[in-house]
Amino acid sequence: MILIGQYDSPFVRRVGIALVTYGIAFEHRPWSVFGDSEKIARYNPLRRVPTLVLDDGMALLDSATILLHLDEMVGPDRALIPASGPERRRQLRLCALAAGLCEKMVALIYERVLHETVSKVWIDRCNGQIHEGLAVLEGEMASVKTDFVFGATPGHADIAIAAALRFLSDAHPAIRAGLECDGLAAHLARCEERADFLAIRQAFIPPA
Repeated sequence: MILIGQYDSPFVRRVGIALVTYGIAFEHRPWSVFGDSEKIARYNPLRRVPTLVLDDGMALLDSATILLHLDEMVGPDRALIPASGPERRRQLRLCALAAGLCEKMVALIYERVLHETVSKVWIDRCNGQIHEGLAVLEGEMASVKTDFVFGATPGHADIAIAAALRFLSDAHPAIRAGLECDGLAAHLARCEERADFLAIRQAFIPPA
């Protein structure tokens, strides 16, 4: 398998951590969606990351799809999310919230980098969505009675939330500094102490 994308992307990092946790061997190609666009296009016409190239040559093009495939590979007993029921739905909801936050954080970066005149309306909207989404996640973490949402060890929701908060801290320190989210910060600290998280990390590199 080949995982394409840099680990400063929270979407790529989620997949990388899952691969390491599952013990699935892979080659990492840290290609940038800007500087290495043509390389990525050979596997993904959308030029997006993460892209996971399977052993048979098929390329999976979206983090959620990739994680579903990895869960199927390891089977329900090892998957980092319950196979069914209310707890699965809850964790899928948390994953979606975390992924949505990351999309808004990426949108803020692109707005400032790609446009000579930025849209204050768009920036304010993204900022509002980030703040409100984080408030919901903070409330969710307050109700967790175990070390992680998934239990004693991190699952997909834990990884998604931690990756989102790390990206916020690295890519948008001014936004992070203005937020009180002690529960999320403690969750991130617990995750970042783990070997699987330490193995998949990279300093944030802003797009040029």
